[in-house]
Amino acid sequence: MLILVDMDGVLCNYGAAFDKAWKTKYPDAPWFPSETATTFFIKDQYPEEWHEQTSTINVEPGFFRNLEPISGGVEALRALEEAGHVVRICTAPLTNYQNCVLEKHEWVEEHLGFEWVRKVTTTKDKVLVAGDVLIDDKPDISGLIVPSWTHVRFDAPYNRLSGHTLLNWSNYVEVLAEVEKERRKAGTLLTLRTS
Repeated sequence: MLILVDMDGVLCNYGAAFDKAWKTKYPDAPWFPSETATTFFIKDQYPEEWHEQTSTINVEPGFFRNLEPISGGVEALRALEEAGHVVRICTAPLTNYQNCVLEKHEWVEEHLGFEWVRKVTTTKDKVLVAGDVLIDDKPDISGLIVPSWTHVRFDAPYNRLSGHTLLNWSNYVEVLAEVEKERRKAGTLLTLRTS
């Protein structure tokens, strides 16, 4: 299978980094811990008068570069490739991209190795990227076309009441095996070039 994997909230602990930076930059502001988030977009957790301040956190130099890996993610990507899958990172940049895009590539190089940098696709519209599976914490993903991939939601607080099977780095083998089985049965598995 061709497996696409999101970065923020899936491979990198975006929420914890936001929480830490928020408490440092705005110590007297209201704080809503990411581990109790009920919405995907952090700003939506905050009163409207704080929305502008929430957008200042992730544009700071070093924010994306210094995200902590989510336990098991890096190892899972390597294991999936060793099992014969093709794995690619598919990440959306900020509109204010100046630090974001470079730092995401630097993060990949540090945690997965330089050879993985060529396996990164950065796009605002993930449906344009072909794949069998997209592992992403965003609850709903849409774009210009109907995606070729099956969206597998990564385990996050705002996904837990969705009724969907959630993938984490402990159950990924079983969840992806089920998706592969369903796509084979439906005849929707992509044909990949071998050379």
